[in-house]
Amino acid sequence: MASALITGASSGIGLELAKVFARDKVNLILVARSESKLQDLAVSLKNEFGITVHVLAKDLSNYNVAKEIFDWCNQNNITADYLVNNAGVGDFAFFANSEWHKQEQMINLNITALTYLTHLFLPGMVQRKFGKILNVASTAAFQPGPAMSVYFATKSFVLHFSEAIADELQGTGVTVTALCPGATESGFQSAAAMEDSKLFKGKKVPSSKVVAEYGYRAMQKGKRVAIHGTMNYIMANSVRFAPRNLVTKIARYMQGNP
Repeated sequence: MASALITGASSGIGLELAKVFARDKVNLILVARSESKLQDLAVSLKNEFGITVHVLAKDLSNYNVAKEIFDWCNQNNITADYLVNNAGVGDFAFFANSEWHKQEQMINLNITALTYLTHLFLPGMVQRKFGKILNVASTAAFQPGPAMSVYFATKSFVLHFSEAIADELQGTGVTVTALCPGATESGFQSAAAMEDSKLFKGKKVPSSKVVAEYGYRAMQKGKRVAIHGTMNYIMANSVRFAPRNLVTKIARYMQGNP
């Protein structure tokens, strides 16, 4: 049976992706900070689908953790056929007023951990001539984001990095997909203190389950960029034709003030 390594698997899109992989009889390595949530999920998926589920309670904002995960897989003879880099955080604040440790954690988690895990697991996929990587970016990747400047910048990195290595991997049997959801009902808005932002307040947004199903299908097809939702697709692509200062103003308006 194939195996999938999923980061940020204790809630939101990561949790729902775990369910989708399990439904398709893919063994799982689940990574997140909350061991209790991961254990509960593991028991549920084992009982329902009869798969093997390993739990690694790790904080990927710490640099050495990516290598620890890779080494653990090697020591236990576990091959990751699928790598889902889903773990990420945000912060709704003007940069000048923000707390540096939150910005540093965001860069470490959203960029460094994702890139390092990909660098560790990708050579094996290429050698085996099979592998699929799903990097969770965001519609935030397509423009600057006042009030969430570092978050938008990190997601832009994820998108561009994913597209570039997807091109490099043509003909290897390995694909890379950047999933770009818009506002999604998950634990993200609470963790990023965004409940009162214009993106979420009083609005009905897609569920994590719907976004996860969409991302999973896109990954299996080898699609390079998967933007969830028709309006999100239109808005993400329309920024190419607008002056950059106007794009930033629109993003500022849509976010609102922290």
